[in-house]
Amino acid sequence: MMSKLKTIVWPQVILFGDSITQNSFQANGWGAEIANKLVRKCDVVNRGFSGYNSRWAKIILPHLNNINNINNIAAVTVFFGANDSALEDKTPQQHVPLKEYSENLKEISEFLASAGVSADKVIFITPPPLHESAWEKECALKGYPLNRHNSVTGQYAQACVQAAGQCGADVLDLWTLMQKDGQDYSVYLSDGLHLSEKGNQFVTQHLWELLESRVSDLPFILPYWGDVDAKNPESSLLCDL
Repeated sequence: MMSKLKTIVWPQVILFGDSITQNSFQANGWGAEIANKLVRKCDVVNRGFSGYNSRWAKIILPHLNNINNINNIAAVTVFFGANDSALEDKTPQQHVPLKEYSENLKEISEFLASAGVSADKVIFITPPPLHESAWEKECALKGYPLNRHNSVTGQYAQACVQAAGQCGADVLDLWTLMQKDGQDYSVYLSDGLHLSEKGNQFVTQHLWELLESRVSDLPFILPYWGDVDAKNPESSLLCDL
């Protein structure tokens, strides 16, 4: 009778968010760059959902199968707000009131904690700033008026920072960092809302500063090829299983 095969368990970093997360696995995207940094150490799982807000996020989160495998989760990023902050009178389907947005983030954190993902493994990310003139052009191409304002997005970013503090989680405040010292933040955005290549690089750099400490102790999975005993590869490849 054959014994049950032992499998290699890969730790996971889960990226949970809207289109800015969904698109992060494109060429030079921030998710792809994080995954590249963690090759042979950790799986980076993209759970981005274009157009979603925090209200919908908290509904689907318990049904994402990766969350149920808590022993393998090294970190979770929670990146919502760009759609929540859409103006209610222009985009009511996506808009979420500011107070509810804050409560939704807290509920997401509470669920993760109840599932065994402690707050020190969670990183909230605020929406980036909105470049209104560029986004207005995108809106006009689709036949509708400007449906977001940077000042409103800033309120949601502040709420995200506050919620993270109340939950004991880290936060990456893109809205503030991208506008620091009056810099031209439009270079970080491809269309006024979504990230450009430079914006993806910005997120990668600053997210890695928060993420690295959470994954620095993860071992390199399976030996370097030069360390494999060519005459008896099983002894090298399977020794830690």
